[in-house]
Amino acid sequence: MAASAVTATPGATPYTVVLADERAHEWLADEPRELQGADAGPMPTELLLSSLGACTAITLRMYAARKGWPLDDVRVVLRLNPQGAPADGHSEIQRQLVLHGALSAEQRERLLAVANACPVHKLLTGEIRIATTLDAPAATQG
Repeated sequence: MAASAVTATPGATPYTVVLADERAHEWLADEPRELQGADAGPMPTELLLSSLGACTAITLRMYAARKGWPLDDVRVVLRLNPQGAPADGHSEIQRQLVLHGALSAEQRERLLAVANACPVHKLLTGEIRIATTLDAPAATQG
């Protein structure tokens, strides 16, 4: 997998963030109105869930197509901490796969295993280290 880079820049309204990648795609993140956001885009946690959902759906479609399996459609429903934040400090993502097509029980089980091996699933279930650096402030003109 190629290295990915995304830049996050505050937007014109409070809490709205413009996100951009190196291929010139742009999208927004925001907070809902009840948190003083403009509700102009998904919350950061929803973006995290969408990454897992997109990767799962793409991986399943690719695998089924390669095998020639009759996967007509796939829907991935994700929820973050649906019962509230766990007391142990860990978070839980519930993922439900809805597979449409004349798939055998064996094919459905194999697709479940494939979903658990999608790249974003592996990333989220592995150890993640975040190295943060702080650039020196730009010189101010006096």
